[in-house]
Amino acid sequence: MSKEDLILAELEEVIDPEVGVNVVDLGLIYEVKADQEGTASIKMTLTIPECPLADEIVSNVKQAALKAEGIHKVDVELVFEPKWTPAKMNDLAKEQIRARHSMA
Repeated sequence: MSKEDLILAELEEVIDPEVGVNVVDLGLIYEVKADQEGTASIKMTLTIPECPLADEIVSNVKQAALKAEGIHKVDVELVFEPKWTPAKMNDLAKEQIRARHSMA
C-alpha cells in the first residue's frame, strides 16, 4: 500500500459529525500526497463553507493522518473550489444517509 492509501484508510475513521458519514466517502478529501520524509499534504473541503465544526473536522483529519505508518507531519489545506456537492459522495455514503433518514 502506498502512503497515500494508508492515509486514506485512516481518514475513513473521521466522521463528519453533522452528517454521520466519513470524510472520504462524503468526497471531502480532494487530494492526498506524502513525501519520503513523512510529510503528508491533504487538500479537503467541507459540505458548507460556514461549517461550525470546521476546526474539529480539520483537527480530526490531521490526527487520523498521523496514524498512518511513516507519517510524522500533516498539512491540511481547506479549499472551497471546486465546491462540494452531494454528487461527490460515493454510493456507500449515499446509502448511509438514506438509512439514517429512513430511521428518523
